[in-house]
Amino acid sequence: MATTTVELAVSGMTCATCASRIERKLNKMPGVTATVNYATESAHVDYEPGIEVSDLLRTIEQTGYSASPVAEAAIDSREVDSLRLRFWVSLALALPVVLLAMVPPLQFPGWQWASLLLATGVVAWGAWPFHRAAALNARHGAATMDTLVSLGVLAAYFWSVWALLFGGAGAIGFTMTDGMAMQSEGGTPDIYFEVAAAVPVFILAGRWFEARAKRNSTQALRALANLAAPDAAVVIDGAETRVPVSQLRIGDAFVVRPGERIATDGVVESGESAVDTSLLTGEPVPVDVGVGDAVTGATVNVDGTLVVRATRVGADTHLAQITRLVSEAQSGKAPVQRLADRIASVFVPIVLVIAAVTLVAWILLTGDVEWAFTAAVAVLIIACPCALGLATPTALLVGTGRGAQLGILIKGPQILEDTRRVDTIVLDKTGTVTTGRMTLREVIPAEGEDSVVVGFMAASVESPSEHPIARAIAAGLDVPPAADFRNERGLGVRGVVDGTLVAAGRPDWVAETIGAAKVSQELRARIDAAEGRGETVVAVGWAGAVRGALVVSDAVRPSSAQAIGLMRDMGLEPVLVTGDNLRTAEAVASAVGISTGAQDSVHAGVLPAEKVDIVRSLQAKGRVVAVVGDGVNDAAALAQADLGIAMGTGTDAAIEASDLTLVRADLLTAVDAIRLSRRTLRTIKGNLFWAFAYNVAMIPLAAFGLLNPMLAGAAMALSSVFVVGNSLLLRRFKPSAPVAGGAPAAVGA
Repeated sequence: MATTTVELAVSGMTCATCASRIERKLNKMPGVTATVNYATESAHVDYEPGIEVSDLLRTIEQTGYSASPVAEAAIDSREVDSLRLRFWVSLALALPVVLLAMVPPLQFPGWQWASLLLATGVVAWGAWPFHRAAALNARHGAATMDTLVSLGVLAAYFWSVWALLFGGAGAIGFTMTDGMAMQSEGGTPDIYFEVAAAVPVFILAGRWFEARAKRNSTQALRALANLAAPDAAVVIDGAETRVPVSQLRIGDAFVVRPGERIATDGVVESGESAVDTSLLTGEPVPVDVGVGDAVTGATVNVDGTLVVRATRVGADTHLAQITRLVSEAQSGKAPVQRLADRIASVFVPIVLVIAAVTLVAWILLTGDVEWAFTAAVAVLIIACPCALGLATPTALLVGTGRGAQLGILIKGPQILEDTRRVDTIVLDKTGTVTTGRMTLREVIPAEGEDSVVVGFMAASVESPSEHPIARAIAAGLDVPPAADFRNERGLGVRGVVDGTLVAAGRPDWVAETIGAAKVSQELRARIDAAEGRGETVVAVGWAGAVRGALVVSDAVRPSSAQAIGLMRDMGLEPVLVTGDNLRTAEAVASAVGISTGAQDSVHAGVLPAEKVDIVRSLQAKGRVVAVVGDGVNDAAALAQADLGIAMGTGTDAAIEASDLTLVRADLLTAVDAIRLSRRTLRTIKGNLFWAFAYNVAMIPLAAFGLLNPMLAGAAMALSSVFVVGNSLLLRRFKPSAPVAGGAPAAVGA
């Protein structure tokens, strides 16, 4: 039965547990198959006839969240702005509370009442998202990190309020007490407003950072949308009229002048030009087009005026298809299950049981309700995830800060776990393994000719042209342009230099143009050898003879071979993928150490949709795939990959679709990106372990009445200090190659 697909924007999710709950509810509906992605806050839903989108929205709302079709969802910064405001206001309120509690000389008469006032603002307003999420989870019988935060904050706050009002802690002149044991019967209980105020601040910092990362996940689609031409010069009754692209219809004829983007997919009706397709294909050489040739929307007309007849418009265009591929790949990723949430889902119920058992046991054993409640509160406070809230954001902030120094931008915590599991790395050729720019590699003079003269004459006749090959030949040479210049589309150029007709282009065409018998056997052999290496050859001739040839190519980056060797050392299998021809692809693969004989090691002549298929086929074989690319044609593959790495010198669409961005166009930086991500993940795991180790070790002490809530808060603070210190060690991460004069370091994953 045919199904319909809809993308829904879901709001209100606070953790991966929320996404799982919504997904289960949707999949219980007959005829519905849904995938809910917490990282992108979206739901990809396939549904059968008889079901309406309103039914899907109603189900999500009944689960406790809100949703709307993506087309209607407003892309704004309200969530990020709200978290930022809550963080800074809460920090301003909590800082005096912490200082008053921890620095006894600051405890002026009545300080505890000032702490109450300040902490109330944090608990009631700053921590409100956690209280709301905890209540929502409780309604569905679930417990997450929000439950821990809310319980810990409320327990510390209300205990402190009780101590102020009924326990004697509100007396003017009261100061905090010390001691390993809790207060004995008749003693004045301590207050813990600093715990109630500090915990929300730590957790808000992490949530703010996470929200920024999630917001940026929508930028890939906007970057793709920005490639489209806003309007087109449509020919109506012989006159040109500018109309929005959305009004174009199949069969409309429109004019595209040099430097303009082609408005939509079509066929050339008149004119000749070179079309720069690099934004979509990644290949640096423009494609020569003439009457009858197909052209693609969003590509750039380089140097001639074209009249194009539209053949595909709107959602059927090549650009729209790529946009859909990116969207589907993003929404198809498995929801990110954060480590802290997984631990909290087990830890919280255990802590609640221990606290309840502690309360009941002490009442039964001693009959002292205050003592029993104090012990139970100590259990809740020591279990409060202060260090847990710091574990991920501090490591991520330090790791991303060090990455920025090395030219590596890590978008968020959701990508770190995949870097550990990656075993295959797919490399786009142009702009990634190679420079993406055509450069003059060699001048080959014919027998008896001077290479300097050959280069001068070629540069002179090529200098009037805007073609990238011509610019590569003429680059850096101060030569007079040829007179009577003429561009023979797809064949070459010709012009008059110092009164002599000079032609440059395809060897046989050059020979025919200048009246030469043929290209000499020796020169032909060298031309064939260069083309066999995947390089582009331009012959040049004048005065009845082909005088030489110039070899132009997209050069391999100097560091690519070393980087691929290091990838192998890290257990990564490199795969080269390109839209270029097989001969060029194999030549580049051999130059950088990728085996051309191994299965799946080199893929040539690949279209954007086929790049996604290659990634999917590798994933179907059980491989965890990273993709490194820089063009719009790479955007969908970057989104589909388990780990997307974009060269920062590439297009906005590729950068926004990726998980890691390399500011420096160097594959060694890709090696460092994976190493740094893995190191950051190990640090987060270590932080989580120690955060719980402190708490778990102290819970028995609190339950047996050997630890008062104040020292429970101190232990929690100590675990936070350890977590921060462990995260700061990431500053010592060393790159694989020198950066700004630094020394190379040994590589290890």
